[in-house]
Amino acid sequence: MSTQNITSTRSNTQELSLSHESCQYTLWQILGIWALVALPMALLAWVVTPAVIPYVPLHPGITYWLLLIVGMVWQFVVSLVIVYRELGTLRWSAIRQRTWLQVPRDPKTDQPIPRLFWWLLPAFIFSALVGFGLAEYLDAPVTWLFPALQPPPFVDQSQLATPEFQGQWWLLGVALASGLLNYFLGEEFLFRGVLLPKMQGIFGRYDWVANAVLFGFYHLHKPWMIPSIIVGSLAITWLARRFRSNWMAVIIHGMEGVFMFVGILAVILGMTGG
Repeated sequence: MSTQNITSTRSNTQELSLSHESCQYTLWQILGIWALVALPMALLAWVVTPAVIPYVPLHPGITYWLLLIVGMVWQFVVSLVIVYRELGTLRWSAIRQRTWLQVPRDPKTDQPIPRLFWWLLPAFIFSALVGFGLAEYLDAPVTWLFPALQPPPFVDQSQLATPEFQGQWWLLGVALASGLLNYFLGEEFLFRGVLLPKMQGIFGRYDWVANAVLFGFYHLHKPWMIPSIIVGSLAITWLARRFRSNWMAVIIHGMEGVFMFVGILAVILGMTGG
C-alpha cells in the first residue's frame, strides 16, 4: 500500500471517529445506560447474594465476588450492543476509534504522542493518595448519615485470607476474570469508552467530572465507598478526556487489579498469616 493510501485511510478513520463523537447522547440516554448497568449490580449485591449464600457450598465472599463478575459480564454485553448499534460492526479498528483506545493525542493538534503517557505518574499518585490516605475520611459521612449502609460481612475480601484457600490456584482464574472485566471489558469499556466520548453535548467542558460522578453512583453495590470513588476517578476521567485515550484510564484503574492479584497470590501461597 502506498504512503498516500495509508494517509488517506488514517484520515478517513479519524473523520469517522470525529463524526461519531459529534453525535452526542442526550441526558436520558446517559442515565438510561447508567441504569442498565448500575441497577443489576445493586440487585446482585443486595438481593441475590444474601438469598443464595445459604444454598451454595462456597465461601460467602467468593459467592459475592462471582456474582459481581456476572454483573460485569452484563456490562460488557451492554457495551457491545450499544457500539454495534452505533457502528454497525464490531471490527476492532472501529471499536478502537469509537472508544478512544488509542495512543494519547495532543489536545491542540490531535496527533498521537506516546510521551504523554508520562501523565500517568501524577494521576497514579493522586489516585493512591485518595485510595490509601483520604478514602476513610471521604467515606465516613455516608455510614454516619445512613447507618443502614454498613457493608455486609460477605463484602470484606480480607476474610479470604485463611488457610482454607491455601493452594487453591483456581482463585487466580477468578481474580484474572474479575480484573479483565473490572478494569477493561466492563467498567472502563462502558464508562470511559462508551459514555465519556458522548457526554460533552450535555455537560460541556465538565463532562469528565460528570463521568466521575456517574461512575461513583454506579457503585450502588458499594454505596459506602461512593465519595472516595468519585474523587479518585477524577484523575482517570480527566486523563481520558484531555488526551482522548482510554488506555490511560485502563492503566490507572487497572493498578488496583495488580494489588488485588498480588493479594490473592499471597493467600494461595499461605503468606497472609491467616
